[in-house]
Amino acid sequence: MASSRDYTQYRGATGEDYARSRGRRMTIVTALRVPKTGGIPTTKVSVVKWFKQEGETVKQGEPLVELQTDKVNYELDAPVGGVLLTIVAQENAEVPVGDLLCHIGEPGEAIPQS
Repeated sequence: MASSRDYTQYRGATGEDYARSRGRRMTIVTALRVPKTGGIPTTKVSVVKWFKQEGETVKQGEPLVELQTDKVNYELDAPVGGVLLTIVAQENAEVPVGDLLCHIGEPGEAIPQS
C-alpha cells in the first residue's frame, strides 16, 4: 500500500489526490474509487456496508467499505488516513468500476469539483 505522499503522483482506479496550497500548508484530499478486482471480470459492484460514517477518522489500511461483485464480497481498505469527508456511493447502490466511492482528507477541507 502506498503512503499518502505517494498518491500525489498516482492516478489509478482506487485513489486520486488533489493537492492544493493554502498559504504555506499543502493539503490533499483523496478520492477513493471502485478498483478493478484482479482476476474477476466485473464492470460494477454493489456497496454492501460502510464501516465508517462521514466525519469519522479513518486509519490507513483499515477496512472502510464492503463491496460485492457477482462472485465475491470483499472489504476495501482506506488507502490513506484522515477523515471520511463525503460518502458518494450509498449502501445498496451499484457503482461501475472506476467510479467514485468517497473522499478522505482533513477536517474542514473542501471537496474538489470534478
